Amino acid sequence: MWKKIAPLLILLSVALNIAFISVWAVHAARTHWPTDAAGDSETWCPLHRRLNVTDEQWQRIEPRIAEFRARSQTICADLNRLRTELIDLIASDNPDRDAISAKQEEIRAGQQRMQELVVEHLLAEKEVLTAEQQKELFDLIRQRSACHGPGRMMGLPGAGSSPGSRKDQPQE
Repeated sequence: MWKKIAPLLILLSVALNIAFISVWAVHAARTHWPTDAAGDSETWCPLHRRLNVTDEQWQRIEPRIAEFRARSQTICADLNRLRTELIDLIASDNPDRDAISAKQEEIRAGQQRMQELVVEHLLAEKEVLTAEQQKELFDLIRQRSACHGPGRMMGLPGAGSSPGSRKDQPQE
């Protein structure tokens, strides 16, 4: 009996896997395609949806976002290249401190360009947003740019938590 049912179960399993993969692919595609070919003005940016921008506001903001992304990707690519070069300099058998310092300066200049780009973008968006939307935007930025304590990125135990609340310390 199992010999007759086994091929059917395999076929059913393959069909269900194909269905799940298809649904996942459609969902993934929707999250990565900002607008449809018809030029729908739907706000695809989660931040701007949260700010409840109007269609008119979105029409003014969306091209600025596209320009910001293009320019920031160029700067990020440069910074990533410079960071790799810095790590290579540090990792060399005989690190050259002057070369390391010069590379650090190049990285700082790139970071400055990125910061200027972000400020320029925020000032441009501020012109389009209402006072209430501006307040919400800047409150969100303040929350997300707060420092969470030393070592958080390094994965140090208890990093980012207050003294005495470390999980690796025994409780009294």
